[in-house]
Amino acid sequence: MTFDDLLAGRPLVAILRGVPLARAVELATAVWESGLGVVEVPIQTGEAVDVLRDLASRGTPVGAGTVRSPGQVAIAAAAGAAFTVAPGFDAEVARASHDAGLPHLPGVATATDVHHALRAGCGWLKAFPAGSLGPGWLRELRGPFPEARFVATGGIGAHNARDYLGAGAAALGVGGAVTRDGGLAALLDVLRR
Repeated sequence: MTFDDLLAGRPLVAILRGVPLARAVELATAVWESGLGVVEVPIQTGEAVDVLRDLASRGTPVGAGTVRSPGQVAIAAAAGAAFTVAPGFDAEVARASHDAGLPHLPGVATATDVHHALRAGCGWLKAFPAGSLGPGWLRELRGPFPEARFVATGGIGAHNARDYLGAGAAALGVGGAVTRDGGLAALLDVLRR
């Protein structure tokens, strides 16, 4: 499976960082039932790996986030992750993920990052931190790198989702706004319009 498959018609990557299992199941179910997104679980703790494993066992692709080492790629694969996400670009992590059969979404914040990630076979890139980079960054980087597909991540919510999609983001990675009460519903409402 590729990000072209995973994110076709799904502009949302809902990031469930530090969310207890019961709440994660509730949020993930709402995302899946909307038909508008996929779910990522950052695996910085053993509890988070358990959440990833549980969600992945439900038959819908779930990604592992904040994957910063080849060892974490192995943990993600063993837990049933369908893809990996990283805050930055690391060639070893990208290679380990690809070798495990998992598409990898590395974080990028400069033209150099984008160039190296594309050369490493990552066609989908996480523009991070998007809230600091701004929508203009996406517009400008799409010029020299028209083949790159960006997932704008960090500082995104219902209030600015349209700005980033309008600037060329193929999808949005949203954490805090998704996990706050009412945040997911508000964001899904914007994405349906």
